[in-house]
Amino acid sequence: MKGDAEWFKANPGKKLRIEGNCDERGTVEYNLVLGQKRADSAKNYLVNLGVDAKSMDTISYGKERPVCTEKNEGCWAKNRRAHFVPLP
Repeated sequence: MKGDAEWFKANPGKKLRIEGNCDERGTVEYNLVLGQKRADSAKNYLVNLGVDAKSMDTISYGKERPVCTEKNEGCWAKNRRAHFVPLP
């Protein structure tokens, strides 16, 4: 994420959405809260590296957008992520 921070500092005016995602375990409600915490944590990390907080927004998708659907720890680990989406 340090590389992402450097890019944003070098490109002022760019916007980013940080999407918090979780694995399939846990309730919908729990995973939405956890996904939001994950997205907020990623945003705070970038802010601490000097990225303008106003250039980023966050959202949680909980367990609704998996990148892997197998039922094992390796797959679940891939789904526990903050996904960065550049905005126009």
